[in-house]
Amino acid sequence: MKKLFFILLFAFSISTIYAQEIIYEQLTNLPYYGEKVRKTDGYLSDRCVLDIYYPKNTKDFATIVWFHGGGITGGEKEIPVALKDQGFAIIGVNYRLSPNVKAPAYIEDAAAAIAWTFNNIAEYGGDPTKIFISGHSAGGYLASMVGLDKSYLQTHGIDANNIAGLIPFSGHAITHFTVRKEQGIPGEQPTIDKYAPLYHVREDAPPLLLITGDRELELLGRYEENAYLMRMMKVAGHKETVLYEMDGYGHGMTHPAFPLLIKEVKRILGN
Repeated sequence: MKKLFFILLFAFSISTIYAQEIIYEQLTNLPYYGEKVRKTDGYLSDRCVLDIYYPKNTKDFATIVWFHGGGITGGEKEIPVALKDQGFAIIGVNYRLSPNVKAPAYIEDAAAAIAWTFNNIAEYGGDPTKIFISGHSAGGYLASMVGLDKSYLQTHGIDANNIAGLIPFSGHAITHFTVRKEQGIPGEQPTIDKYAPLYHVREDAPPLLLITGDRELELLGRYEENAYLMRMMKVAGHKETVLYEMDGYGHGMTHPAFPLLIKEVKRILGN
């Protein structure tokens, strides 16, 4: 009888483990603009798509919207391997690129993709109150711009303050060098205009975790830009701005930064 009890207990334990296993699914090339807009612009229709990697058999999970880098002139959407199988969804976004378009078109695309996430993630089982925005380099810049300048999401009827957290990797805090190039300004000449996250510092923004590479190895003062953004956010009264510098890593600092992103998501969720 005792032997039978332990056999049944073992079988129950194994079945429980398998019942708790999370199954993930990936869908690709989902358009995030409506059909009416897509019909008016072939380039937009081709480029403005996203991939979603999400847990199929869980509910109310968090989502990370991830914008690729590439100087706003190149790059492709991606689902970073380091973010997979962590219990939340990842959305990789393509956006239009310069010189095919100019600012603010690609910022508007980023906002449209985030709006799509707010409006659709519940259909996949996700919680729209647990949406985090991140990206590397140009992607970090887009994350900061849409998160800090509320006007882009207001166009879609969404309050940027409803973003659960902003975690840009090595993004411009001043006006992006591609935006400056479009204006005839060289990359070595810094400007802060409406296309700079620094221009939109505010007290009521979502939690902001800034991550950069080593200040001596980064591109054109990227660490110092983010340090200034951190300082001005604090001056504006924002209580949750943090800056991490990845000592020994240059601009391609994503590998050591991904665990910090995951940790920040869990911190905000209270996990």
